[in-house]
Amino acid sequence: MLSSHHHYHSSSSHVFSHRHNPIFTTTLHLSTPTTRPHLLTITSCSQNHHKNPQSPQPTTNPTTTETEISRKHNAKSMALLLRHLSNPQMQQPLQSQEDPSISQQDKIKLLEMSLVRKKNPQFPGSIYVQSPSDADVNSSLPPLQRLFDGDDDNEEMLMRALEIRRSVTVEIFKEAMRKGKFGITYYTNLISRSPEFVDYVMIKAASMKQLPEYSESTFNVRARTVIDESNVVPLIRWLKHNSLSYPQIAKLICMSRGNLDSIRNVTEWLKSIHVRGRFIGVALTKSGKNVLEHSEEELDEIVSYLESNGVSREWMGYVMSRCPQLMSYSMEELKSRVQFYLDMGMNDKDFGTMVFDFPKVLGHFSMEEMKQKVGYLMEFGFSNEDVGRLLAFKPQLMACSIEERWKPLVKYLYYLGISKDGMRRILAVKPMVFCVDLESTIVPKVQFLRDIGVREDAIGNMLVKFPPLLTYSLYKKIRPVVIFLLTKAGVTQRDIGKVIALGPELLGCNIIHKLDVNVKYFLSLGISLRSLGEMVADFPMLLRYNIDVLRPKYRYLRRIMVRPLKDLIEFPRFFSYSLEGKIIPRHKIMVENRVNFKLRYMLAGTNEEFDERVRAAVERRQRFELGITDNDPAESQTDDSIESASFEFSIDDCSSSDTQTEENSQRLISSQ
Repeated sequence: MLSSHHHYHSSSSHVFSHRHNPIFTTTLHLSTPTTRPHLLTITSCSQNHHKNPQSPQPTTNPTTTETEISRKHNAKSMALLLRHLSNPQMQQPLQSQEDPSISQQDKIKLLEMSLVRKKNPQFPGSIYVQSPSDADVNSSLPPLQRLFDGDDDNEEMLMRALEIRRSVTVEIFKEAMRKGKFGITYYTNLISRSPEFVDYVMIKAASMKQLPEYSESTFNVRARTVIDESNVVPLIRWLKHNSLSYPQIAKLICMSRGNLDSIRNVTEWLKSIHVRGRFIGVALTKSGKNVLEHSEEELDEIVSYLESNGVSREWMGYVMSRCPQLMSYSMEELKSRVQFYLDMGMNDKDFGTMVFDFPKVLGHFSMEEMKQKVGYLMEFGFSNEDVGRLLAFKPQLMACSIEERWKPLVKYLYYLGISKDGMRRILAVKPMVFCVDLESTIVPKVQFLRDIGVREDAIGNMLVKFPPLLTYSLYKKIRPVVIFLLTKAGVTQRDIGKVIALGPELLGCNIIHKLDVNVKYFLSLGISLRSLGEMVADFPMLLRYNIDVLRPKYRYLRRIMVRPLKDLIEFPRFFSYSLEGKIIPRHKIMVENRVNFKLRYMLAGTNEEFDERVRAAVERRQRFELGITDNDPAESQTDDSIESASFEFSIDDCSSSDTQTEENSQRLISSQ
């Protein structure tokens, strides 16, 4: 570029000599009114930087002074110089001349050069000079207003300028994080998730230009000042030490809208109610955007109100960490939600335990959704108080969708033959059934019951009788019990469906601590595995009794009643009757009246039926003793309920086939 001390004369002439060879020379005759004319020669060389020896050398006039300036690889600057020299208004500096023909690509490049934080290195002789020492590039760049003259391109140029400013702000933020001893991966990921805070810094730095103390400072200085004054870097380190992840920290910084002190205040409050570890970040990020706007007094008021309604102070940290939405509600909204459950007949204890068991029941769902679910449960025949007790027992019902979970399940149970009353019983006994997935949990279990031989019309009765069956694991609970009954308890493949249909409770028993112990006990009494299988098929509940309940009844049967083991095999339901309430009293009545019945006729039926049976047996014995012959076939027919007219206690009543079994049993009992 030409020095600024040269003055251009209107009569100046220039000679431009250009050949089709790699070297061309431009000769400029410049003169001033007070000095002798100077001859300025500008030589542009080819890329090989070698002069052609055959080219004519410029001649030197002894009366003039010739100056030669070599320009390399700068055809654009030469064209600009020639246009400038051809302009009649040559008194203005070169860079002040407006060029209306700047292309869009050049505009974007000039915009980037004007707004970028770090200057790109330029080759010697560039039109626009940029160097690390050039703090203000306006000395060599055209004014930015020239880049926004066209109305069509203003929006695009503004968006481009905004992106450049945002990139500069990000780099300044990264530099501050780097000085804070954060890793490059950590702060890169954190800043990439904090676009709102970057925009806040950018806008704040731009508005500081209006302040007198920052009117002459650059954007970089103002942005760095905003970041330093916000103390965002120490806050990030403090949150990181409190087990918050970088996505949570970034979300909190964006939620704060520049008020970073509120993050520290709410975090300290959460720690005061015993929220610890990673749950601090969960509670802060999921509570809502307005939680940072609440003061500590407002948060303490929420805790005090919940505590007055049965939620213990020790539970408050657990409740807030599992349902952080409670912190964002106003007191009016919170009171309406609490009153919604109290109106269903809950007392403070039920409400407190419900909230502790499932905190989301109070703050996660909308009031309209909660009312719809309560109304749907009442369609099964429950009253408002019944629904309150049901929700207090299983508040997870509120998390189930009516359209996606409840209606398909009700339809499926209806096709299994379960009435509305049966569904109400399932819901009352095991409400968790209405919370499990139909396709993945219930349907495979019903199909398994069909496969093992349970009749179609018995499946519905099974489920109503024992609803917890639908919540058991098919492969960890149900199938192992079925396999145990087939292999260890003597149940045949033909009877397994009957056993499960009559005693679905067996599927809930522990194999090691319950079923296997009972099977070993019965086998130790001398009962064969095949006979045990028949006993289980006749009375599946036999394997569910505790040994402490079975042992006294067996001792009374064998020692006091002196009954053979065969009677027990024929009537395994003997163990289902109370020893003190039914077995001993009826046995005494039979002894007093000298009659004897089989176990099934001794214990089955009501007391009136038993007394009538004893009276009839006594009358038949008296007729026999008097020698009265009854010719009526109906009366002379031997009743299966009477084994003899007289009752005598003798060890000879036991058959010889049971002698060895009796001895083994007596030894076992005495050893126990």
